[in-house]
Amino acid sequence: MEFKINEFEGPLDLLLHLIKESKMDIMDIEIEKITKQYVDYLNSQERMNLEVSSEYLVLASELLEIKSKMLLPSTKNEDDSLEEVDPREELVNRLLEYQAYKDITRVLQEKELLRKDIYTKAPENINNYIDEVHEIHGEASIDDLINAFKKYYQRKIDNKPLKTKVTVNEISVSSRRHDIKRILKTKKRISFFELFPVVSKEYVVATFLAVLEMAKSRELVITQSEAFDDIICEVVNGE
Repeated sequence: MEFKINEFEGPLDLLLHLIKESKMDIMDIEIEKITKQYVDYLNSQERMNLEVSSEYLVLASELLEIKSKMLLPSTKNEDDSLEEVDPREELVNRLLEYQAYKDITRVLQEKELLRKDIYTKAPENINNYIDEVHEIHGEASIDDLINAFKKYYQRKIDNKPLKTKVTVNEISVSSRRHDIKRILKTKKRISFFELFPVVSKEYVVATFLAVLEMAKSRELVITQSEAFDDIICEVVNGE
């Protein structure tokens, strides 16, 4: 099998490849066989006039040293209780550590590829998507007014069903605005719910729209002391 030097990230990478190709157990490396394969690989690079990095040569010398140690007869005495150190132990530990780094790198690369499919957008000011903001002067908001109107209207429906009848005179928003101005001119301050003395669909809707228009044009002030309190309509500046 022919290899190219740039296929491996270093001597340990090459050694791991040779071990896997030979189907060896990394914990029990056949040091003589793997050393021959490693040296043959380096010689093949030189024959192809390829420069071999010095770190590859360093590992080659280490393999030859381990091989020589394993060929030497054991000098351990029978009475010696100390366990003989395997010359391959340090190399195996380095290979296991390097394999762990390779596995982590592969996982990170997979996550990087997944991350490329995720697109984010910088936050923007939400006001850019609002055409126009209308504020009601006072502590009560339009939402408070609408919620109060819904509750009031529902109570009226529960207490007295609305009667549908054909009327000649249509109730307009402008006429209700005029009526509310007249009431506020006298009382100066009145509950929102007191503006609905007549319980008919046309009257209620016209009155509610009139209050909204007057609040928007600052003809009246809508206030509410606390949540769920009565909503009060007042003349602007007490006029």
